Amino acid sequence: MATKKSKKKKSDTMSFLDELIGEPISLGRLLEAHRLGEEMTMAEFAKILKISASHLNDIEKGRKYLSPERAEHFAEVLGFSKQQYVRLALQDQINRANLKYTVKLEVA
Repeated sequence: MATKKSKKKKSDTMSFLDELIGEPISLGRLLEAHRLGEEMTMAEFAKILKISASHLNDIEKGRKYLSPERAEHFAEVLGFSKQQYVRLALQDQINRANLKYTVKLEVA
């Protein structure tokens, strides 16, 4: 089965965030950026996600990771791209395993 290579560039926003923090963005850092952009406390944001503030803190700081399913749910709740959230959740797992791969997703 032949596959097409996507030459799609990163979005300007994702490239900006990567440059701003000096490394590729993680899902936790993206959640933190969304929360801070909305000027919400951890407790307020955690309530929307139906998790504890301490769990949100662990996710934002990279101490805990989200499954792709949970990432998709968070994206839905927050009104953001499910594909981007799932991609970042998978990329976090790859990075955590110290593997040198980049995750790219296409909607099936």
